[in-house]
Amino acid sequence: QVQVVESGGGLVQAGGSLRLSCAASTTTFSAYGFGWYRQAPGKQREWVAGISKAGITNYADSVKGRFTISRDNTKKTVYLQMNSLKPEDTAVYYCNADLLNTYWGQGTQVTVSS
Repeated sequence: QVQVVESGGGLVQAGGSLRLSCAASTTTFSAYGFGWYRQAPGKQREWVAGISKAGITNYADSVKGRFTISRDNTKKTVYLQMNSLKPEDTAVYYCNADLLNTYWGQGTQVTVSS
């Protein structure tokens, strides 16, 4: 079982920045791919960004150019740097770790005020 814990959410004004962290408790962290997802009130969870074990990144069109996903295998942590935040980025942000199974964190709330 892998524990995934997100942190770094909060309240920020539009145009501001936040950095989310996702820590995963596994001795084989470097073998995992990771994804960030978000779920706004009344909406389905949507994929935001992903990073492979090789460090290849992908982004949803809605965040491309504003968000950056990265990983630090020595710290067993994945980051989501979010810049130029918009009110529509408001959501609970979830991280998942994927190898043979997929493990989800509990989420962290991001609120962007206009």
